[in-house]
Amino acid sequence: MRRLAILGVTGSIGRQALEVVARERDRIGVVAITAGSDLDGLADAARRLRPALVGLESAADPDAARQALAAACPEARAIVGAGAAARVAAEAEADTVLNAIVGRAGLEASLATLERGARLALANKETLVIGGPLIVDLLRRRGGELIPVDSEHSAALQCLGGRPAAEVERLILTASGGALRDRADWREATPVEVLAHPVWRMGRRITVDSALLVNKAFELIEARWLFGIGLDRIEAVLHPEARVHAIARFTDGSVVLQAAPPDMRLPIQLALSWPERWGAAVAPLPIESLGELRFAPLPAGRFPGFDVALAAGRAGGTAPCALNAADEVAVAAFLEGRIALGQVPEILERVLAAHDVRPVESVVQLAEVDLRARQAAAEAARAGARA
Repeated sequence: MRRLAILGVTGSIGRQALEVVARERDRIGVVAITAGSDLDGLADAARRLRPALVGLESAADPDAARQALAAACPEARAIVGAGAAARVAAEAEADTVLNAIVGRAGLEASLATLERGARLALANKETLVIGGPLIVDLLRRRGGELIPVDSEHSAALQCLGGRPAAEVERLILTASGGALRDRADWREATPVEVLAHPVWRMGRRITVDSALLVNKAFELIEARWLFGIGLDRIEAVLHPEARVHAIARFTDGSVVLQAAPPDMRLPIQLALSWPERWGAAVAPLPIESLGELRFAPLPAGRFPGFDVALAAGRAGGTAPCALNAADEVAVAAFLEGRIALGQVPEILERVLAAHDVRPVESVVQLAEVDLRARQAAAEAARAGARA
């Protein structure tokens, strides 16, 4: 039986993971769970799952939080406070850790998982966007496993089938185009309009980044580290139906694609079962539904955020870390109504232009880069704020 720790159990990925667990009770046992600040949600999950270890990153009253968790699950040891998720990842008796944490804090938890050679089922994009070199080095030294949860990367894993990177002529990830894919005046779109994604239901920041295709550039950067394929051989195409999630074109001319409904329960389950395939996570697509698929290249100049973010990925080193921090600040400013959507890519470009790119050396270094980039982005947002 797979012994699973779920980091971020109260979030969207965490909740869907629990659906997979409920369906595969004979194959999965949850031994540890964490949450960010949702004490009630964590306590409820602990009451139902009876894990041995629980963690809460932030609590207004840590002692009261520990008491509440003890009341919900007396047999569980509780870790409360900053760094709880990383401690749970390091200390849980789990062979697999699902990292569904949002934000840079997920990197420390990923490193803790791989340091002890466990399987990391990764749904935290910051782990590879900002810390790719650290993760690759740790995998080489400690021999753990990294299996992606993101739908496009899960699809790419299936398409590539473990073939050597040298045999891959092109790896293509698809993009639905987000809520503004057919809108000419996208720069003045409101938060309500941007958050109305036509396919996926996701967090607010990632939905904005999907509309700007910044998130797709993040995914290309992640794919570089996941599969050892250079960014010059990875690309994105528009695919509004969102049924095909990745395409691999091999040097012999063969093309392999993965198609499935846009449902995260499938990539979550695959990250736990791989290379096995368990029971049906989703209903299969009818074959006839594949007859009306459209693919198109990204129009030049249409997605400046994608261009800026991909340039950061090509620059490498600490540039993606600065990009991620600036994006978080700029998107928050947009969602709060302080800047227009069109200013988000401009802020990213300004922050990256001023950033001194260095090789990635440590988590401490990345934290410093993150802080400086946030400060620069906040200053740029204030300068561009609407009257």
